[in-house]
Amino acid sequence: MNRESFNDEEVADVLNRYFIPIKVDREERPDIDKVYMEFSQALTGSGGWPLNVITTPEGKPFSTVTYLPKETRNRMMGIMDYAQKINSLWKRERETVLKESNMILDEVKRISCEHASGDIDESVFKDAAKSLMRIYDRMNGGFGTRPKFPMPQYILTLLGYGESNNDRESLDMAEDTLEKMYKGGIFDHIGYGFFRYSVDEKWLVPHFEKMLYDNALMALVYAKAYEITDKQLYGKIPKKIFEFVIRELLSDAGGFYSALDADSEGVEGKYYVFSREEIVDLLGDDLGYIFCTNYDISNIGNFEGANIPNLIGKKLDDMDPSLESMIDMISTYREMRVRPHRDEKILTSWNGLMIGSLAYGGKLFKDNFYIKKAREAADFILKNSIDLDGNLLSVYIDGESYNLGYLDDYSFLIYGLIELYEALDDEYYLNKSKELMDKLLDEFWDREYGGFYFYGHNSEELILRPKDYYDGAIPSGNAFALVDLFKLYRLTGDERYGELARKVIFSFGRDINESPLAHLYSIMAVNNII
Repeated sequence: MNRESFNDEEVADVLNRYFIPIKVDREERPDIDKVYMEFSQALTGSGGWPLNVITTPEGKPFSTVTYLPKETRNRMMGIMDYAQKINSLWKRERETVLKESNMILDEVKRISCEHASGDIDESVFKDAAKSLMRIYDRMNGGFGTRPKFPMPQYILTLLGYGESNNDRESLDMAEDTLEKMYKGGIFDHIGYGFFRYSVDEKWLVPHFEKMLYDNALMALVYAKAYEITDKQLYGKIPKKIFEFVIRELLSDAGGFYSALDADSEGVEGKYYVFSREEIVDLLGDDLGYIFCTNYDISNIGNFEGANIPNLIGKKLDDMDPSLESMIDMISTYREMRVRPHRDEKILTSWNGLMIGSLAYGGKLFKDNFYIKKAREAADFILKNSIDLDGNLLSVYIDGESYNLGYLDDYSFLIYGLIELYEALDDEYYLNKSKELMDKLLDEFWDREYGGFYFYGHNSEELILRPKDYYDGAIPSGNAFALVDLFKLYRLTGDERYGELARKVIFSFGRDINESPLAHLYSIMAVNNII
């Protein structure tokens, strides 16, 4: 929509004539995103991005849609016609619109406050594992159908349940998924790192965007698998992920940038795909044949006439050792292309996850370089993204930090600092994590019902103050606050942390029982999996 509509003069003329258009970066303002996504789900039964919301001047929404083309086509209304329709509705029936928007707001407020409190069932960990078994794709690994997301919480749950209960089936499902994801095109076999998701069931064709948080969580998953199984493959993959992140997303100042776009030169995936002729011209006939045979490179192609390197169907034990040097040559060749745009926001929350993943990996692999990079990133955030009142800030760009931190910023960074403390045995990082936990409790704690709000008491007040319990692509902030509280309790013996953790769990305990797959990071926190 950015390319098709928001950069189009005709569309801009209509939008500016009838509306005050506000374009929100959902990574900079996740609070706004969460609030209006709740409305979208209440109004339409679904949500997604791009999310377009029409509100009253007070910010109360009365219409939401996701993707719209510029012009109406087939049965899909275009944004030009949609804008005219909404403007006509506003002029003709403004009082009705205002009345309905108030009713919608009241209903969404009611729904958003309805969290079923209570104790969690002792069987909930087992229930979660059994639920995952039911949706497991036994042919391709992973869960569900296309589009297919890596879902690190699903794999971590199966690994943790399998290890603690000596359940071979759970471990097999986790390992099968880990191996098939790595073999697929969702993993970049040339420059490393995981793409966002796969558009097909067998992990071949990715959406070619690479996100910092995805790679932090995927490195953690593979490292956990290595720790549990001692299989060398699972030790190699997190190292490749770390190599990608440090090479491509690390800023000179020490913090990590947020993402690489899917497009280059206006074409999704162009940077990442190859023709067979390119490979053979680069490597020569003999080596080119070996590489193409192993990595599914053909004249026909496996993606829109080109080729996504992948190992689907191959036995990893049979791989030719010379392939590593070929990959180095292809990587050097690829770097001469026009690169995808790098989003150079340094987000405190995502950096927290990467700090934790690097520190955990460094400790596991006895690699001080990973720990050093985790420490440098942590020091960067602590130096640049805390204001004079001790508030964590959410975003750093071009020498400036801004936006008061959200629940994810606190809970993810505390997690990273605790992992760094455990890797270094440096009390400084433990003390910083305790200071930030105190701030989190002061600013975000729901004093009436327990649990943490998504934004703090001193933040901008929106029309709704959500509590984030459900896990999505990014873990729930309450879940990681639980992880932090349990870790601090175990490390310090301070009963206050244990009591607070129990209050958080109780605040949505029956929700966990009823929908365990939506709360897996919380279940893992209770069972000391992460």
